Amino acid sequence: RSNYAIASVERAINLVSDPEVIECNLMTIPGVTKDSLTKKVIDTCEARGDALAVIDLPDVYTPPHEEEKGSFVERAGSLESVVSTFENRGINSSYGCTYYPWVMIYDEINDRNLWVPPSVIALGVFANTEKREAVWFAPAGFNRGGLTEGSAGLPVLNVSEKLSSADRDKLYDANINPIASFPAEGIV
Repeated sequence: RSNYAIASVERAINLVSDPEVIECNLMTIPGVTKDSLTKKVIDTCEARGDALAVIDLPDVYTPPHEEEKGSFVERAGSLESVVSTFENRGINSSYGCTYYPWVMIYDEINDRNLWVPPSVIALGVFANTEKREAVWFAPAGFNRGGLTEGSAGLPVLNVSEKLSSADRDKLYDANINPIASFPAEGIV
């Protein structure tokens, strides 16, 4: 272990590893993108056999409080780099998923807009889909994945990167779920 933060996250993952002790069907660590930790979450879900890991990808967006960068453009990563890095990891599991890019939500408590990793929104969409439909329906598309409409439990106002059809195809090929903004339909 290289530091206390990594050790703390590893310990938390270990605590939920036994399905006879902790009941859960989704696991995520929003904003944590360290490969070894996200892999451990996926491996834990796979070993349990009853949970899905929702992981975040590195270098998609760097919040201003983490690193001093002058503009939004400097804080946003590139789709090509994210796809390449994720493909090189070689993750092949039906017990894990990921989304791209980051999204902007409205923080009612502090009365301001806030950028959050996509795992935050994914959890809400999964819960909403299970509540409205059933657990086996895909938490996606215009009916169940309409983020502007609040399918995530809170409305999504913006995405850190607008994705073209070609961009979405690259993400699909890399097994990354795109969060897309459509002019007429909103964010999906």
